[in-house]
This record gives sequence, C-alpha cells and structure tokens, in this order.
Amino acid sequence: MAKPQLSIRSAKARELAHRLAQRERRTVASIVELALEEYAAKHANASPAEAFYRQLRETCAVDSDLDDLIEANRKPHRGLDL
Repeated sequence: MAKPQLSIRSAKARELAHRLAQRERRTVASIVELALEEYAAKHANASPAEAFYRQLRETCAVDSDLDDLIEANRKPHRGLDL
C-alpha cells in the first residue's frame, strides 16, 4: 500500500520545511506533523474570530473625541529652569 504524500504548494513553506528537516535530521512529513500538532495544542482554547471581534466590539466600542480628551488633560509647561 502506498504511503500518503504531502504536497506543499508554498515555496516559502516548502523551503522552510526542508531546511528544518535537514537540520533536525527528520523527514519533512515529521516536521510538518510536529508543527501542526504544536499549532493545534497552542490554539486549542482560542475562540473563533467572530466571537473575538464581538467581544472586542462590546468592550472597546467607546467613541472618544480626542480633541476633548487632550484639552481636558492639557497642563501648561512651566518652561526650563535656567
């Protein structure tokens, strides 16, 4: 039975995978598998993009007038002490 093959269409990804495989003395497939496993573990608890942007909109959707903010907090500079 023939083994499944990995086809990497991105030249940058292919070059990186081959360089890592050569450096680590592993197959390209094992490098890609390890990278995907680590990526999946790292992002296992990540929320979907839609939920992230909804939460961001709810918590940060305050529209501030920057000119008013600057004017309210502006303090005169006393100048240099010579």
